[in-house]
Amino acid sequence: MADNLLPQFAVSTAMVVLCVFIHGLGLFGLNRAVRTETAVERLEHINPFSARGVSFTLGAVIAMLALHGVQIWIFAFAYMALGAIPDLEAALYFSTISYSTVGYNDTHVLTEWRLLGAFESVLGIFMLGWSTAFFFRLTGRIDPH
Repeated sequence: MADNLLPQFAVSTAMVVLCVFIHGLGLFGLNRAVRTETAVERLEHINPFSARGVSFTLGAVIAMLALHGVQIWIFAFAYMALGAIPDLEAALYFSTISYSTVGYNDTHVLTEWRLLGAFESVLGIFMLGWSTAFFFRLTGRIDPH
């Protein structure tokens, strides 16, 4: 078990770095879209509660959920590639409960790779928090006046 600690830590760290990079790029793109939409709203006096404003906000929420989904799928594929979880459904289920920090149990993953699930849970806490902060910033652009 201790023999596998360094590879678990190395793979887990690489996965965290990859996912933080993906999430950062995704939120950067959304931030640019928010700035553009806010500028259009100011110039054209579009009400943020209009169909266009609501559609934009819903689109941003869906985009953030998609970012989380990408990270969940990346971990699921990693579990399968490492042989830690044999099939896609189990890997996706384990990845989702780990990322969302529900953490039902770790019986789905080989003991030799369960540290990866723990790292995914810590990552999920940060990524969900980062998205929440971004969403509050996004909704702060809504000015009903």
